[in-house]
Amino acid sequence: MPKTRETLRLDVRKTYKLYVNGAFVRSESGRSDVVGGGTDDSANVARASRKDLRDAAVAARAAFARWSGMTPINRGLVLYRLAEMMDARRAEFVERLRLGMKADEALALRETTAAIDRTLWYAGWCDKYAAVLSSRNPVAGPYYNYSTPEPMGIVGVVAPDEPSLLGLVSALVPPLVSGNTVVAIASELDPRTAIIFAECLATCDLPAGAANVLTGRRIEIAPHLARHMDVNALLTYGLDAPFAAELERLAADNLKRTRMRGAGSPPEWFAAEAQDLEHVAAFVETKTIWHPAGI
Repeated sequence: MPKTRETLRLDVRKTYKLYVNGAFVRSESGRSDVVGGGTDDSANVARASRKDLRDAAVAARAAFARWSGMTPINRGLVLYRLAEMMDARRAEFVERLRLGMKADEALALRETTAAIDRTLWYAGWCDKYAAVLSSRNPVAGPYYNYSTPEPMGIVGVVAPDEPSLLGLVSALVPPLVSGNTVVAIASELDPRTAIIFAECLATCDLPAGAANVLTGRRIEIAPHLARHMDVNALLTYGLDAPFAAELERLAADNLKRTRMRGAGSPPEWFAAEAQDLEHVAAFVETKTIWHPAGI
């Protein structure tokens, strides 16, 4: 019998790109960072540049009319589909968190489950938040006066380093509920989990550009996000006080609404205060309408 030659094959390593305008793209600068400490699990991850951030903001603005113009129940169905996609990849998230964050499997599973459940929870608010946040205001005269919430526009997000998945979900999903679009800078410690999450965004019927996920160094790109004149709000987590203050100063140029959560805030990512309608209300504008009574 002739001897068979054993086939030598290499593993197909995953490519980690930026998620911009519904597509996975390399940084225009061609730069990348090695994550994983040179171990067998190490990989090159795209390092976003200022141009990449500008492209993401342009995509977010172009997607705003379509995403905010969808009916609230349809937005809820899209976010429900996002939770479905995440649940289908539960095992992959757990493994990635276990390796990337050096977490034990139980903690990785807990974070993954919480991220899926939180996405599902916010999906349920899409067709309900307006009823809770709206009001009919008492006025003197033959008028009706109503206040209703509307999306602000583009929300810039600087996600915390950890928890890398639950933190990103907790920052990125609430602004989407009301119809905002998002440009997010992912965790530096574990950017690969963010790209797996972006793959779920790409397959959940979310309009291209409604959510954009950048990986790279916050010190390089967060200032450009803060000063970008077409970004309407800024949400950051886990930054040291001097850097957060600098971003807040830059954001003031176009009067962005800012929410700067310092290191360790919220203190417990699995607690009730980390999942609240207030996180949706933070990124809406209240529009008041007067209407003559009897007409």
